[in-house]
Amino acid sequence: MSSSRSFASSSPWVPVLALMGSMASVCVGNSFAKTLFNALGATGTVAYRITVGAVILLVLWRPWRMHLSRQDAGRVVLYGVTLASMNLLFYLSLGRLPIGIAIAIEFTGPLVLAVALSRRVLDFLWIGLAVAGLLILTVGGQRVGRIDPMGAGYALAAGLCWALYILAGKRVAALHAGQSTSLGMAAGALFVVPFGVAQAGRALLSPSLALAGLGIGLLSSALPYSLEMVALKRMHSRTFSVLLSLEPAIGALAGAVVLHEQLSIRQWVAIALVIAASAGCAATARGSAPPVEG
Repeated sequence: MSSSRSFASSSPWVPVLALMGSMASVCVGNSFAKTLFNALGATGTVAYRITVGAVILLVLWRPWRMHLSRQDAGRVVLYGVTLASMNLLFYLSLGRLPIGIAIAIEFTGPLVLAVALSRRVLDFLWIGLAVAGLLILTVGGQRVGRIDPMGAGYALAAGLCWALYILAGKRVAALHAGQSTSLGMAAGALFVVPFGVAQAGRALLSPSLALAGLGIGLLSSALPYSLEMVALKRMHSRTFSVLLSLEPAIGALAGAVVLHEQLSIRQWVAIALVIAASAGCAATARGSAPPVEG
């Protein structure tokens, strides 16, 4: 028993496996979430995800013990609304795009932010790779591999919200991470639930769908967040960011297994370019924080 505990605390594989598990969990959760779109729509499904995640984190962190000034409360609310908007737009993109492609397009948000904050010549190589990947995905004729333009627009907007989420997250970083995150997710739930009710209505109260929503909340929010905390405590932020760049590929694999979404060779090449751009930017960054997704 003691040897296993020693391995868990000292092995460099523990944070790596935790982060890989986190990405796999969120991608599988999002893939299963897509199966609820016919019954609940994208907004109803994301309302389940954020609300369940918020309830779990509120119970875990008990943030009502935390004193917030009016300014800090405003920052937490902004953080939560940005988080909810990011997830809402991403789920809207999932309604029109394979999950791997949606994640790849969304990744351009934090990548552009990193380049904007750095302004080094090398970083323009990474943004060039990302642009090349996007052009491969979005420019072309009516052959196999062409993607829905509105879906791409939703994913790009989700990427913009991801960049804003990173900036908002830095402003609440000085607060207790778990408590501020749980409060922010609660604010995000209050923001997104009216959209979910407007689209899904009474279907949100269906016991079978509620059980599925609980599973999505666990897979897409609660479990990934917990595993990310394990990884962040033991892993350098640069390594974290490089490994996080694999998420589009993991998402594409999850979509293939759960949803039977098959990508063309052209789309896989485009995803590879976005992964290379994100990993390269993270590997050559100067102490930047990892773009953790909510």
